[in-house]
Amino acid sequence: MEHRQTLMIGIGGGSGSGKTTLSLKLKERLSEYRVAIFHMDKYYKSVRPLAKAPFTNQIFEDFNHPDAVDIERLTEDYNHAVHNGKYDIIIIEGFLLYQFESLRNSLHLKLFVDCPADERMLRRNRWFIEKGHSEESVLQEYLQLVRYRHDEYVEPTRWHADLVINSSLKGNQGFKVVTDWVLARLEENNPA
Repeated sequence: MEHRQTLMIGIGGGSGSGKTTLSLKLKERLSEYRVAIFHMDKYYKSVRPLAKAPFTNQIFEDFNHPDAVDIERLTEDYNHAVHNGKYDIIIIEGFLLYQFESLRNSLHLKLFVDCPADERMLRRNRWFIEKGHSEESVLQEYLQLVRYRHDEYVEPTRWHADLVINSSLKGNQGFKVVTDWVLARLEENNPA
């Protein structure tokens, strides 16, 4: 049996920008292919670093620092999926994704999902409040730490992306561009 080349796609961008939504839409649109998705937020270490907020000195458990990610476990699972030949497409998404050079360099297409900070904050806060966190604690963590970590670790990585997608824009032009590229590349890699 001829070995089919797996296409690896990365999706970076800020917390609440729409990375997970994009990854799920891609999987749905490409349902005739075998697609695996790795969500980096499933790969946090059980003990995360602590961080002191820049202005208030309040201490937070820091989910927004690269050291919070169990990169060894993620890389092992990802490499296993890449090399076992079961998937046509592997998508990996996470706001810290492009901080990790080995993952970044393995990708055939690097996307960065962009969205204004206030919109990201509202989406992120809604998600955490729905998970049972208090509105005040979610807001304080965002204002005191998360937005600084975004500027430090996420925003600069947009320059690693091949394509920046505006997730605030109504319509599907960015999504269509990506799916057209993916379908063309799959056809190229795996001719009939």
